[in-house]
Amino acid sequence: MSSAEFLRADALDPLPHGFFTRRGGVSRGPWAALNCALSGQDRPEHVAENRARVAAALGLPPPALLGLTQVHGAAVVRVTAPWPAGQGVRADAMVTDRPGLALGIITADCAPVLLADPQAGVIGAAHAGWRGAVAGVIEATLAAMAALGAEAARVAAAVGPCIGQASYEVGPDLRAAVLEAGAEGAAFLAPGRDAAHWQFDLAGYCAARLCAAGVARVGSVAVDTAADEARFFSHRRRTLRGEGPIGHQISVIALAR
Repeated sequence: MSSAEFLRADALDPLPHGFFTRRGGVSRGPWAALNCALSGQDRPEHVAENRARVAAALGLPPPALLGLTQVHGAAVVRVTAPWPAGQGVRADAMVTDRPGLALGIITADCAPVLLADPQAGVIGAAHAGWRGAVAGVIEATLAAMAALGAEAARVAAAVGPCIGQASYEVGPDLRAAVLEAGAEGAAFLAPGRDAAHWQFDLAGYCAARLCAAGVARVGSVAVDTAADEARFFSHRRRTLRGEGPIGHQISVIALAR
């Protein structure tokens, strides 16, 4: 079995976690190779094997790896027991205080955010595209963790690989939504190619919202998924090229047993 490749964040060590790349799986074609999305057109047996490799990389059995039906919102689920693969509820974040469960977030340019309060034994994982980030999915995840005994001042968090500012050209609608959420969002909008376009720093925006919420230790895995084709799937890259289906990478955090 080939090893599933992943990156780690110093802020989350030594908890089991990983921001997985597209390398080390069995999928073929546009899904090559470590596609972990259950909702796409890839062969189900390939996705199951890929997800098994992800779980094994963190020392867990395949059923421990859980996912959601992500909808670009701010709903958070408290996880108390595993559910069958592909049957995750419609939400964009999960929290748990149960050892042995792995919380997985699927992305292909959006920001995966992994969080932990090791003292309280509470972890969280959030899918933060621009819509979810503006809607407050990060703050909602922290609130759900607090309900389990976590405290923001003890939480460590890391923003994983996502589309970088140089690759993320946006229009007036996104800019307006970011600024409506708070004037501080202007710091993450750089001038674009003309007066109607801007370059948005999604990772920086997510990190700033974590800091504003009182998270004491915030890290970032500074990799541009749209620019790094060898290691990451990218919805923006696919769209600009007019290509068909692609795979998605996964980011995972767990509590050790």
